[in-house]
Amino acid sequence: MFTTSLTLLSYLVLSATSPALGAASNPLAVQSDNAYEGSFGDVKVPVVLGVMSRCPDAILCETVFDRVLEKVADKIDLSLTFIGTLNASEPDFGVTCKHGPEECAGNVHELCAIKHVPTQRWWSFVQCLNFQGRNEIGKPEKALQCAKTTELDWENSGVGACAGLDGSGKAEEGVRLLQQSVTVAQETGIEKSCTVIINGKQVCIHDETWKECEGGHAPKDFIRQIEEEYNKLNRS
Repeated sequence: MFTTSLTLLSYLVLSATSPALGAASNPLAVQSDNAYEGSFGDVKVPVVLGVMSRCPDAILCETVFDRVLEKVADKIDLSLTFIGTLNASEPDFGVTCKHGPEECAGNVHELCAIKHVPTQRWWSFVQCLNFQGRNEIGKPEKALQCAKTTELDWENSGVGACAGLDGSGKAEEGVRLLQQSVTVAQETGIEKSCTVIINGKQVCIHDETWKECEGGHAPKDFIRQIEEEYNKLNRS
């Protein structure tokens, strides 16, 4: 599984960018530059998970997608979008996170990893954070520990400068990424963690239980839907 070995992650060749940085009016329906530059010139399927880092539904959803990635990692452009509420009165983040300021910090840790390191590295980092237990996510020492465990170079990759070299999650770039991500979630109507969006279409939600999953919610169902979209995008 992706959660236990970077070796099993090594074939992931994409480099995801935060959907919050997209310039299109609907960034969830538009692929990043990486989506158009696959190793064989293929068009990759944009997959967005709308999440909150300390949310049990998000952790479950990400565990399911660990199995999805084992089959279709080379065909998708994966990113996370974070749910919260913009709040100028919040002194550290300018955002209110449902599970507290530690969740905001955890969101920043993950966004900075997404921004600065390849997918195999940031996905392994996220899985490591999840493995620590949701109440540990957002703690500086856990972020630094998982960076070391997953061989993510916190100091030199740009992740540390983005999130705070001390792991606080309060550095300027990371806070800005969080505010942008929350804005994208609001503008595109993502309200529940976890919301699964494949090629711009919401296909499933896990909110205590699976909901609105017309195409199914098992790993094989997400794999099938991704394969179908990949074939459509690369039909020519």
